[in-house]
Amino acid sequence: MSKPSLPQGTRDFNAATVQKRQYIFQTIKSVFELYGFQALETPAMENLETLMGKYGEEGDKLIFKILNNGLELPQKKQQTLEGVEKLFAGKSSTELTERALRYDLTIPFARYVAMNHGSLTFPFKRYQIQPVWRADRPQKGRYREFYQCDADVVGSDSLLNEVDLMSVYLKAFEHLKLPVEVKMNNRKILLGLAQFCGGEEKLIDLTIAIDKLDKIGWEKVQEELKSKGFSDTQQKIIQQYLNITGSNEEKIAQLKNLLGDNASVLKGIEELTYVLQYHQTSGRSKQLVADFTLARGLNYYTGLIFEVKALNTDMGSIGGGGRYNDLTSLFGVPNIPGVGISFGVDRIYDVMEEKNLFPPSIEQTTQVLFFNLGEEEAQAAYEQMTLLRNKKIACEIYPEKSKFDKQFKYAEKKGIPNVIIIGTEELGKKECNLKNINTGIQTTIPFAELVNYKF
Repeated sequence: MSKPSLPQGTRDFNAATVQKRQYIFQTIKSVFELYGFQALETPAMENLETLMGKYGEEGDKLIFKILNNGLELPQKKQQTLEGVEKLFAGKSSTELTERALRYDLTIPFARYVAMNHGSLTFPFKRYQIQPVWRADRPQKGRYREFYQCDADVVGSDSLLNEVDLMSVYLKAFEHLKLPVEVKMNNRKILLGLAQFCGGEEKLIDLTIAIDKLDKIGWEKVQEELKSKGFSDTQQKIIQQYLNITGSNEEKIAQLKNLLGDNASVLKGIEELTYVLQYHQTSGRSKQLVADFTLARGLNYYTGLIFEVKALNTDMGSIGGGGRYNDLTSLFGVPNIPGVGISFGVDRIYDVMEEKNLFPPSIEQTTQVLFFNLGEEEAQAAYEQMTLLRNKKIACEIYPEKSKFDKQFKYAEKKGIPNVIIIGTEELGKKECNLKNINTGIQTTIPFAELVNYKF
């Protein structure tokens, strides 16, 4: 029998890890709800046609496809076997796979809106906290199964939505005590750059290449641009664009000098400036950074785009999003504009663990352990434990009668701070001995007073 193992890019989570992850989920969820977003869940799998072609050529390669089920039916089995033969003959077949695990939460959300737009109240604000799957190469901060926390607003063109979503980001990371900066750009600016370098049809090639800048460097990006037909002059303009530096104001001024004759660029700058200026009064503008190297390789973005970077760490982005005004039209329902952001919980967890940012109290679930010193004593202990549980005090009783030392070690290993001892003598007096393991202080408490004790 082979040694048990996990699929590459997936993980088990022990109790301590789950509690820390739940802390992140609950913190982000509370901010979503503070800003008026409501919860939504969609299935783990979608029809393949729902996902394919929505993420660009690179993204489509990372979609986990699911083999058809129902193979106990002779017709279905034969159909799938024929599909396998076609696949190995170099041909794809929808007879082999008709569904896939969701790649992100945005496309399933757009599908939901398209299916239910007649019954929704617009602007529709939803948040979603669920796992997604990508057939990516596993590495630090990159997994094949991971959670996303998304917040989206659809049915409104107003840039106040972008202003609010930036505030959601900054508020959530403030609560998590994780210093970040939010990088901002606009696809209209990138569209203008593509127009300046030969035409709109070059936008996808341009953004895919620029999106790899921080991973492979300018020389490799330049090679990719050349392979996509960008001339030496066009490559030079793109390099000048990518070399823009300074404060937000200085960057915008340099961009206008370089591409200011282009209407799409000027519109992109106007939208970017609107959001930056709105946060001047909140004092949060220092955490919002205009970054014209930001591309967000997904095809569906049409306006402002965002990416969150944790400060003083080599981790990649821990959040991202943007405006996608044409997304629902992919499902036959045009003219429903939208904008959204996403939190990368797994990367946020890794950074917070690295920086020791989780509150120490997170790992403490059980507050009290009742010792088991015999059948009669255990019954009395169970009665007192029930009263404490009714007061929402987490407690448990050791299941077997055992030596003191063994029960103390159990409490220490689980990080349980308090133990309650009810022996024969305590039972006769209707009292118990409470010991705090951390301080070593022991207190005798009557049964009648235990339920009101402040642990």
